Amino acid sequence: MINNLPDKKKTDNSLLWKYAGFATQLIIALGLAVYAGIKLDSVLKFKNPVIVWVLPLLIIVVLIYKVIKDTAPKK
Repeated sequence: MINNLPDKKKTDNSLLWKYAGFATQLIIALGLAVYAGIKLDSVLKFKNPVIVWVLPLLIIVVLIYKVIKDTAPKK
């Protein structure tokens, strides 16, 4: 069977890979932030787990900024 898809469908595939890469980056960054937060909370002996909450929130804010910057119209 011959693939008769228009060129637009072929370029949408690159967009799919871009967002798949971003999702992978998000999951890995959040996992590392939680792990580092748990370790730092145990080393610093906080009564409440502060760093385990702050680091992932910081990662989320930075990645949201990156998405906004990447999707903003170019001047």
